[in-house]
Amino acid sequence: MELEGKIVKGIAGFYYVNCLTETGEKLYECRAKGIFRNQGRKPLVGDEVEIKILDQEKKEGSIVSLFPRSCELIRPAVANVDQALVVFAAARPKPNLSLLDRFLVMMDQQSIDTIICFNKKDEASDKEIQRLSDIYSGCKSRVLFVSAKYQEGTEKLEEWLLGHTTTVAGPSGVGKSTLINLLVPDACMQTGAISQKIDRGRHTTRHSELFRIGEDSYLFDTPGFSSLELAGLSKEDLRHSFPEFREHEGRCRFQGCLHLMEPGCSVKEAVEESRISRERYESYALLFQGLQEKEKRRYS
Repeated sequence: MELEGKIVKGIAGFYYVNCLTETGEKLYECRAKGIFRNQGRKPLVGDEVEIKILDQEKKEGSIVSLFPRSCELIRPAVANVDQALVVFAAARPKPNLSLLDRFLVMMDQQSIDTIICFNKKDEASDKEIQRLSDIYSGCKSRVLFVSAKYQEGTEKLEEWLLGHTTTVAGPSGVGKSTLINLLVPDACMQTGAISQKIDRGRHTTRHSELFRIGEDSYLFDTPGFSSLELAGLSKEDLRHSFPEFREHEGRCRFQGCLHLMEPGCSVKEAVEESRISRERYESYALLFQGLQEKEKRRYS
Protein backbone atom coordinates (compact mmCIF):
# COMPACT_ATOMS: atom_id res chain seq x y z
CA MET A 1 0.00 0.00 0.00
CA GLU A 2 1.33 3.44 -0.92
CA LEU A 3 0.29 6.90 0.29
CA GLU A 4 1.24 10.49 -0.44
CA GLY A 5 2.08 12.88 2.36
CA LYS A 6 4.28 15.65 3.68
CA ILE A 7 7.38 15.32 5.85
CA VAL A 8 6.70 17.21 9.07
CA LYS A 9 9.87 16.31 10.99
CA GLY A 10 13.18 14.55 10.49
CA ILE A 11 15.44 13.21 13.25
CA ALA A 12 18.47 10.92 13.05
CA GLY A 13 17.51 9.35 9.73
CA PHE A 14 13.82 8.97 10.60
CA TYR A 15 11.23 11.04 8.74
CA TYR A 16 7.75 11.62 10.08
CA VAL A 17 5.25 11.84 7.24
CA ASN A 18 1.73 13.20 7.69
CA CYS A 19 -0.72 11.53 5.31
CA LEU A 20 -4.37 12.34 4.71
CA THR A 21 -6.31 9.07 4.57
CA GLU A 22 -9.98 8.18 4.31
CA THR A 23 -10.11 7.94 8.10
CA GLY A 24 -8.25 11.21 8.75
CA GLU A 25 -4.65 12.35 9.16
CA LYS A 26 -2.08 9.75 10.14
CA LEU A 27 1.59 10.10 11.05
CA TYR A 28 4.03 7.50 9.76
CA GLU A 29 7.62 6.95 10.88
CA CYS A 30 9.69 6.34 7.76
CA ARG A 31 13.18 5.67 6.51
CA ALA A 32 14.32 6.92 3.12
CA LYS A 33 15.34 4.37 0.48
CA GLY A 34 19.06 4.12 -0.21
CA ILE A 35 18.51 5.24 -3.79
CA PHE A 36 18.18 8.85 -2.61
CA ARG A 37 21.59 8.70 -0.94
CA ASN A 38 23.10 7.20 -4.08
CA GLN A 39 21.60 10.07 -6.08
CA GLY A 40 22.95 12.66 -3.64
CA ARG A 41 19.41 13.61 -2.61
CA LYS A 42 18.18 14.03 0.95
CA PRO A 43 14.56 14.40 2.07
CA LEU A 44 13.79 17.69 3.80
CA VAL A 45 11.03 18.79 6.14
CA GLY A 46 8.30 20.16 3.90
CA ASP A 47 8.91 17.67 1.10
CA GLU A 48 5.90 16.12 -0.59
CA VAL A 49 6.61 12.39 -0.74
CA GLU A 50 5.18 9.00 -1.56
CA ILE A 51 5.60 6.31 1.07
CA LYS A 52 5.15 2.56 1.11
CA ILE A 53 3.43 1.24 4.24
CA LEU A 54 5.51 -1.44 5.94
CA ASP A 55 3.48 -1.87 9.13
CA GLN A 56 0.04 -0.27 9.35
CA GLU A 57 -0.40 -1.05 13.05
CA LYS A 58 2.94 0.49 14.06
CA LYS A 59 2.54 3.30 11.49
CA GLU A 60 5.88 2.53 9.85
CA GLY A 61 6.80 3.07 6.23
CA SER A 62 9.49 3.80 3.68
CA ILE A 63 9.86 6.91 1.51
CA VAL A 64 9.90 5.73 -2.10
CA SER A 65 9.49 9.00 -4.04
CA LEU A 66 10.32 12.68 -3.60
CA PHE A 67 8.13 15.06 -5.57
CA PRO A 68 9.64 18.19 -7.21
CA ARG A 69 10.28 21.13 -4.85
CA SER A 70 9.12 24.68 -5.41
CA CYS A 71 12.16 25.85 -3.42
CA GLU A 72 14.85 24.59 -1.08
CA LEU A 73 16.54 26.48 1.74
CA ILE A 74 19.90 25.52 3.21
CA ARG A 75 19.46 27.32 6.52
CA PRO A 76 16.96 26.60 7.79
CA ALA A 77 17.00 23.31 5.85
CA VAL A 78 13.40 23.16 4.63
CA ALA A 79 11.56 22.77 1.33
CA ASN A 80 8.48 24.17 -0.39
CA VAL A 81 8.07 27.39 1.60
CA ASP A 82 6.65 30.57 0.10
CA GLN A 83 7.10 32.91 3.06
CA ALA A 84 9.54 33.48 5.92
CA LEU A 85 8.86 34.85 9.38
CA VAL A 86 12.02 36.06 11.12
CA VAL A 87 11.64 36.80 14.82
CA PHE A 88 13.90 39.11 16.81
CA ALA A 89 13.36 40.73 20.19
CA ALA A 90 12.72 44.47 20.18
CA ALA A 91 14.65 44.52 23.47
CA ARG A 92 16.39 42.11 25.83
CA PRO A 93 18.33 41.00 23.91
CA LYS A 94 18.95 44.03 21.72
CA PRO A 95 18.30 42.98 18.11
CA ASN A 96 21.36 42.14 16.04
CA LEU A 97 20.38 44.02 12.89
CA SER A 98 23.40 42.80 10.94
CA LEU A 99 22.20 39.23 11.52
CA LEU A 100 18.67 40.21 10.54
CA ASP A 101 19.94 41.82 7.32
CA ARG A 102 21.87 38.66 6.46
CA PHE A 103 18.66 36.66 6.78
CA LEU A 104 16.77 39.13 4.57
CA VAL A 105 19.48 38.85 1.91
CA MET A 106 19.28 35.04 2.04
CA MET A 107 15.51 35.08 1.57
CA ASP A 108 15.76 37.64 -1.23
CA GLN A 109 18.16 35.31 -3.05
CA GLN A 110 15.40 32.68 -2.97
CA SER A 111 12.67 35.20 -3.91
CA ILE A 112 10.85 34.43 -0.64
CA ASP A 113 8.84 37.21 0.99
CA THR A 114 9.74 37.88 4.61
CA ILE A 115 7.79 39.12 7.61
CA ILE A 116 9.99 40.83 10.21
CA CYS A 117 8.49 40.25 13.65
CA PHE A 118 9.91 42.12 16.64
CA ASN A 119 8.73 40.37 19.78
CA LYS A 120 8.79 41.76 23.35
CA LYS A 121 7.39 45.13 22.31
CA ASP A 122 6.28 45.50 25.94
CA GLU A 123 9.95 45.71 26.96
CA ALA A 124 10.98 48.29 24.34
CA SER A 125 10.51 52.05 24.49
CA ASP A 126 8.31 53.85 21.97
CA LYS A 127 11.46 55.55 20.68
CA GLU A 128 13.18 52.22 20.01
CA ILE A 129 10.10 50.78 18.31
CA GLN A 130 9.93 53.83 16.05
CA ARG A 131 13.66 53.55 15.29
CA LEU A 132 13.35 49.93 14.21
CA SER A 133 10.23 50.70 12.20
CA ASP A 134 12.01 53.53 10.36
CA ILE A 135 15.04 51.37 9.54
CA TYR A 136 12.96 48.73 7.75
CA SER A 137 10.21 50.90 6.32
CA GLY A 138 11.97 51.03 2.95
CA CYS A 139 12.51 47.31 2.46
CA LYS A 140 9.84 45.14 0.90
CA SER A 141 9.37 43.08 4.07
CA ARG A 142 6.33 43.63 6.25
CA VAL A 143 7.22 44.66 9.81
CA LEU A 144 5.18 43.81 12.89
CA PHE A 145 5.73 44.45 16.61
CA VAL A 146 4.15 41.94 18.97
CA SER A 147 4.21 40.81 22.56
CA ALA A 148 3.86 37.05 22.83
CA LYS A 149 3.78 37.43 26.61
CA TYR A 150 0.68 39.63 26.52
CA GLN A 151 -0.66 38.28 23.19
CA GLU A 152 -0.54 41.70 21.53
CA GLY A 153 -0.32 41.95 17.76
CA THR A 154 -0.58 38.22 17.18
CA GLU A 155 -3.98 38.47 15.45
CA LYS A 156 -2.43 40.38 12.54
CA LEU A 157 0.38 37.85 12.36
CA GLU A 158 -2.08 34.96 12.19
CA GLU A 159 -3.83 36.75 9.32
CA TRP A 160 -0.55 37.09 7.39
CA LEU A 161 0.21 33.37 7.81
CA LEU A 162 -3.04 32.07 6.33
CA GLY A 163 -2.71 30.48 2.92
CA HIS A 164 1.08 30.25 3.16
CA THR A 165 3.77 27.74 4.06
CA THR A 166 5.93 29.84 6.35
CA THR A 167 9.33 29.08 7.81
CA VAL A 168 9.96 30.65 11.21
CA ALA A 169 13.54 31.57 12.08
CA GLY A 170 15.43 33.74 14.50
CA PRO A 171 18.14 33.69 17.16
CA SER A 172 17.65 31.93 20.47
CA GLY A 173 16.20 33.86 23.40
CA VAL A 174 13.81 36.10 21.46
CA GLY A 175 10.61 34.28 22.49
CA LYS A 176 10.21 32.36 19.25
CA SER A 177 8.93 29.21 20.94
CA THR A 178 6.45 31.20 23.02
CA LEU A 179 5.16 32.85 19.88
CA ILE A 180 4.83 29.53 18.06
CA ASN A 181 2.92 28.04 20.98
CA LEU A 182 0.42 30.89 20.55
CA LEU A 183 0.16 30.40 16.81
CA VAL A 184 0.00 26.60 17.07
CA PRO A 185 -1.81 25.77 20.36
CA ASP A 186 -1.48 22.03 19.76
CA ALA A 187 2.23 22.20 18.87
CA CYS A 188 3.25 20.34 22.02
CA MET A 189 0.56 17.74 21.38
CA GLN A 190 1.80 17.18 17.81
CA THR A 191 5.36 17.02 19.04
CA GLY A 192 4.33 14.56 21.74
CA ALA A 193 3.02 12.13 19.14
CA ILE A 194 6.47 12.03 17.59
CA SER A 195 8.28 12.08 20.93
CA GLN A 196 6.65 8.82 21.98
CA LYS A 197 8.36 7.08 19.09
CA ILE A 198 11.79 8.61 19.59
CA ASP A 199 11.67 8.60 23.41
CA ARG A 200 12.00 12.34 23.80
CA GLY A 201 9.96 14.24 26.34
CA ARG A 202 10.34 18.00 26.44
CA HIS A 203 9.80 20.09 23.32
CA THR A 204 13.00 21.92 22.37
CA THR A 205 13.66 23.16 18.87
CA ARG A 206 16.72 21.24 17.70
CA HIS A 207 15.22 20.22 14.37
CA SER A 208 12.94 21.74 11.77
CA GLU A 209 9.31 20.83 12.33
CA LEU A 210 6.19 21.54 10.32
CA PHE A 211 2.75 22.29 11.78
CA ARG A 212 -0.57 22.58 9.96
CA ILE A 213 -2.31 25.75 11.16
CA GLY A 214 -5.21 25.86 8.72
CA GLU A 215 -6.35 24.96 5.24
CA ASP A 216 -3.31 25.26 2.92
CA SER A 217 -1.46 26.91 5.82
CA TYR A 218 1.69 25.48 7.39
CA LEU A 219 4.29 26.75 9.81
CA PHE A 220 7.89 25.58 10.15
CA ASP A 221 9.54 25.76 13.55
CA THR A 222 13.31 25.76 13.08
CA PRO A 223 16.38 25.81 15.37
CA GLY A 224 17.64 29.19 16.51
CA PHE A 225 20.76 30.63 14.89
CA SER A 226 23.50 32.96 16.07
CA SER A 227 25.29 33.40 12.76
CA LEU A 228 24.54 33.13 9.05
CA GLU A 229 26.90 32.86 6.11
CA LEU A 230 25.99 34.32 2.73
CA ALA A 231 26.94 31.39 0.54
CA GLY A 232 26.96 31.63 -3.23
CA LEU A 233 26.60 35.42 -3.33
CA SER A 234 29.17 37.74 -4.92
CA LYS A 235 29.92 41.17 -3.51
CA GLU A 236 28.83 42.71 -6.84
CA ASP A 237 25.38 41.12 -6.57
CA LEU A 238 24.81 42.04 -2.92
CA ARG A 239 23.29 45.42 -3.81
CA HIS A 240 20.45 43.69 -5.66
CA SER A 241 19.27 42.13 -2.38
CA PHE A 242 18.63 45.52 -0.75
CA PRO A 243 15.18 46.52 -2.12
CA GLU A 244 15.70 50.16 -1.07
CA PHE A 245 18.46 50.46 -3.66
CA ARG A 246 16.52 49.15 -6.64
CA GLU A 247 14.73 52.31 -7.67
CA HIS A 248 18.12 54.03 -7.83
CA GLU A 249 19.75 51.46 -10.11
CA GLY A 250 20.66 53.19 -13.38
CA ARG A 251 20.55 56.67 -11.84
CA CYS A 252 24.15 56.66 -10.63
CA ARG A 253 26.87 58.38 -12.67
CA PHE A 254 28.66 55.11 -13.34
CA GLN A 255 27.11 51.96 -14.74
CA GLY A 256 27.43 49.05 -12.32
CA CYS A 257 27.90 51.40 -9.36
CA LEU A 258 28.48 49.49 -6.13
CA HIS A 259 27.22 52.44 -4.04
CA LEU A 260 30.39 52.71 -1.97
CA MET A 261 33.27 54.97 -3.04
CA GLU A 262 31.94 56.04 -6.43
CA PRO A 263 31.09 59.73 -6.98
CA GLY A 264 27.65 60.66 -8.26
CA CYS A 265 25.97 57.71 -6.51
CA SER A 266 22.19 58.00 -6.33
CA VAL A 267 21.98 55.57 -3.39
CA LYS A 268 24.44 57.53 -1.25
CA GLU A 269 22.57 60.70 -2.10
CA ALA A 270 19.32 59.06 -0.92
CA VAL A 271 21.05 58.06 2.33
CA GLU A 272 22.19 61.65 2.97
CA GLU A 273 18.65 62.86 2.33
CA SER A 274 17.22 60.19 4.70
CA ARG A 275 15.29 58.51 1.89
CA ILE A 276 17.23 55.32 2.60
CA SER A 277 17.95 54.20 6.16
CA ARG A 278 21.54 54.95 7.12
CA GLU A 279 21.62 51.83 9.29
CA ARG A 280 20.60 49.65 6.35
CA TYR A 281 23.20 51.29 4.13
CA GLU A 282 25.95 50.79 6.72
CA SER A 283 24.87 47.17 7.07
CA TYR A 284 25.20 46.78 3.29
CA ALA A 285 28.71 48.26 3.40
CA LEU A 286 29.76 45.85 6.17
CA LEU A 287 28.33 42.84 4.36
CA PHE A 288 30.08 43.93 1.16
CA GLN A 289 33.37 44.18 3.05
CA GLY A 290 32.86 40.70 4.49
CA LEU A 291 32.22 39.20 1.05
CA GLN A 292 35.23 41.04 -0.34
CA GLU A 293 37.51 39.65 2.37
CA LYS A 294 36.10 36.19 1.83
CA GLU A 295 36.94 36.39 -1.88
CA LYS A 296 40.48 37.54 -1.12
CA ARG A 297 41.03 34.55 1.18
CA ARG A 298 39.66 32.21 -1.46
CA TYR A 299 42.10 33.38 -4.12
CA SER A 300 45.14 34.02 -1.91
